[in-house]
Amino acid sequence: MNLLGKTEHCYEALFELAKECGFTHCVPLEIPTLNFMQEVRDMCGSGKCGNYGKSWSCPPACPTPDEMRDRAEKYAYGLLVQTVGVIEDSLDWDGMLAVEARHKESFARMRTLLEKDFGSALALGSGCCQLCPSCTYPTAPCRHPARMELSMEACGLLVSNLCADNKLGYNYGPGKTSFTGCFMW
Repeated sequence: MNLLGKTEHCYEALFELAKECGFTHCVPLEIPTLNFMQEVRDMCGSGKCGNYGKSWSCPPACPTPDEMRDRAEKYAYGLLVQTVGVIEDSLDWDGMLAVEARHKESFARMRTLLEKDFGSALALGSGCCQLCPSCTYPTAPCRHPARMELSMEACGLLVSNLCADNKLGYNYGPGKTSFTGCFMW
């Protein structure tokens, strides 16, 4: 499949591919809507997720918002993808983890397929990289730097705003959770 170029046919093929990979929603990502902010990255320091200072894909090791802005400016096209799942309630941690795992599987599958077509694509995912059972940070280099899944939030993106700016839902109401990622080429 050749998906190069920005045409209706290209995005139709990408939307179909995203559905086949398991995503619930996808929309074109307008690159100018990417707003990498230090304030968002700084939220990682609060320790809520427990990965700050423990992974190459998280602060302080991951690229800064300025570095991400420089990287993103090199790309002309993008795709915002999302997995929405049902949970019992806002305390259903197991349900949220199951939806996140499904999202990460879909993300890895889509990334592999896009890289076959585009050669290199910038992929930003949801949450901490989970490629390895344990991260080598900070004692040894990343085992898979080309495959590391950088978090949108860790790089400074406020995902709710990015979704709104690209006409994609974010909060689907009680009993639902969503995970979002993006690809640029």
